[in-house]
Amino acid sequence: MKQQLSSQLSAAVQAATQRPFAVSNATPVGGGDINAAFSLQGTDGSRYFLKLNDAQHHAMFAAEAAGLDAIAATDTIRVPRPVAHGIAGEQSFLVLEHLELRSRGNAGLLGQQLAALHRCTATRFGFAQDNFIGTTPQPNAWKDDWMVFWRERRLGFQLQIARENGYGGQLQTLGAELLDALPAFFKGYAPQPSLLHGDLWGGNHAFTADGTPTIFDPAVYYGDRECDIAMTELFGGYPADFHAAYSAAWPLDAGYARRRDLYNLYHILNHANLFGGGYARQAEQMVKRLLLLIEAG
Repeated sequence: MKQQLSSQLSAAVQAATQRPFAVSNATPVGGGDINAAFSLQGTDGSRYFLKLNDAQHHAMFAAEAAGLDAIAATDTIRVPRPVAHGIAGEQSFLVLEHLELRSRGNAGLLGQQLAALHRCTATRFGFAQDNFIGTTPQPNAWKDDWMVFWRERRLGFQLQIARENGYGGQLQTLGAELLDALPAFFKGYAPQPSLLHGDLWGGNHAFTADGTPTIFDPAVYYGDRECDIAMTELFGGYPADFHAAYSAAWPLDAGYARRRDLYNLYHILNHANLFGGGYARQAEQMVKRLLLLIEAG
């Protein structure tokens, strides 16, 4: 790590903690697709978790810190506490509490605590600030109507980005048809605005040494709690104990299975916009299935 960056990180941590701190070592940590990550150690033996990206991505780190603070304030589920964020030369940084994490732990408790997080509510859908899903902007301007929020701030927004990225044709035609047909998924269902993690795939949770669940890398907003649960099923990584415990703490609406792909479509569209590959075709197939579901009644 360059001396200038090391000095600026030391100063940022020292200012945030009001304790002397100087970086002695930064060990790379694998696992992320978007940011470079390091275990940061001080000369006094203290440790922090560091994320680095280009300076232009500082807003992403600031939003992540705000999301972690919002979850931490509920006192429902563990998150790594933000310490400091800023810009150092050509790089932006986010310093977090360092936690020793492992892949296995108390999955049932994770389900219970996620249900408790979802019981933290607001009067409208959205969040106090826009944030990011990966590096994609995620608009969160408040809306009273959940279906309108999902149409405008989520699916419609991703479809527009997809158009700008060259994904036109049938994806856009079918996507517009789906947006017009959204009321079919919400007959007799009016969710309350729950505080969501927002990006709850399997890689964004882990456990401390004593089995305590921890979630991280959020894209928070107040929305339908089914969105978080749907994503836990999109790529796997959440065992049966998790789902059973969540359902025992707060059973899902009977129509959840009908809306699951509607909510996961947002993430597949985002993957198409971030990574390309076959995700655009997958999104198109999901839209077709959702339209067929409507036709079937």
